[in-house]
Amino acid sequence: MSKKTIQVSELPTFDPARYLRDDEDIAAYLTQVIEDGDAGELAQALGVAARARGMAQIAEAAGIGRESLYKALRADASPRFDTIAKVCKALGVRLVVQAVHPA
Repeated sequence: MSKKTIQVSELPTFDPARYLRDDEDIAAYLTQVIEDGDAGELAQALGVAARARGMAQIAEAAGIGRESLYKALRADASPRFDTIAKVCKALGVRLVVQAVHPA
């Protein structure tokens, strides 16, 4: 039996936006990104969630131009907190702070 070697370039591109179906999925995804502790990934994760909903729709709801939103939510971006808050509101989620070690 011969084995066929698969090249990495032949594999389909994984797009997490395809799996974010509702507010709960988006909230769980963003929570996991935040808990992983890489602040740089939050902008990218918000971009993925916005693509899942429709970037134009989220841009309009957030009051941000679509092109500006794409720029603010790319992997190497450092968006301002007010941008993050507007996008979260447009996505139907909110950021919540919890004590790490509850009393």
